[in-house]
Amino acid sequence: MVARPLVECVPNVSEGRRVEVIEELAEAVRSTPHVRLLDYSWDAAHHRSVFTFVGPPQPVVDAALGLADVAVRRIDLRSHQGLHPRIGAVDVVPFVPLRGVTVEDCVELSRAFGRALWERHRVPVYFYAHSALRPERRWLPNIRRGGFEGLQSAIAQPDRHPDVGEPVLHPTAGATATGARDLLVAWNFTLATEDVQVARAVARRVRQSSGGLPGIQAAGWALPQGGVQVSVNVLDYRATPLHVLYEAVRQEAARFGVEVASTEFVGLVPAEALAQVGAWALRSANLDVLRVLEARLVE
Repeated sequence: MVARPLVECVPNVSEGRRVEVIEELAEAVRSTPHVRLLDYSWDAAHHRSVFTFVGPPQPVVDAALGLADVAVRRIDLRSHQGLHPRIGAVDVVPFVPLRGVTVEDCVELSRAFGRALWERHRVPVYFYAHSALRPERRWLPNIRRGGFEGLQSAIAQPDRHPDVGEPVLHPTAGATATGARDLLVAWNFTLATEDVQVARAVARRVRQSSGGLPGIQAAGWALPQGGVQVSVNVLDYRATPLHVLYEAVRQEAARFGVEVASTEFVGLVPAEALAQVGAWALRSANLDVLRVLEARLVE
């Protein structure tokens, strides 16, 4: 029996406080035939929610558009304030090949999603990661520069024009970035200090763009409830395994006499990434994802 092709989609939506809206977004995915919503979570401080779902290629695009329909109707960025940078109500929509699908296939899915989003809602679209049409747009922070507020005027500049649509933001939903990417791990580190400059310094030292670890994006900010956080995207957990990143954050924080108080993952984590940590912690020569019982039970 040949397994059906499987694509993962992980939209990040600029809503983390109104549970009724988040549930409406989740229901838009759940109600799409042949698509399975694996996980969704939200955070009030970041004012953001993350949805993870899988399915065959076209149904996954349909689910992403259904979620976007709700977000454009229910979210107004003009009154949105949160820690996380954003340019749109549907801020970013990545497509990830899981099984029987190539990166190139996911590039085409992201392009189809972007065209449909513009046609349905007049939300301009930027392509990033493997779908980028310009080298500088491979990195999402380059597209997000200035956020929704800054992009309102910057979008008129030729080098900030969207890849799909007119160079004018949707008045309430802004713009959207979409693209094909590899598996990503989103991981937040809470530091035992109130000094946001420590978090920013640690983020600067570990991220790739500042000469730090390969495949690491990081930012530091203060939390509204107190404390500070280093928010990290691990773009390539094979290049920088999670235990290597943890040790780097711990050591950089220790330079300021600060400990890592706790960490949290946002969304799901590949089993291979966790197996790497287990192998390192247990000094195991043969622990990999295929030695995990549940991984061998999946058909």
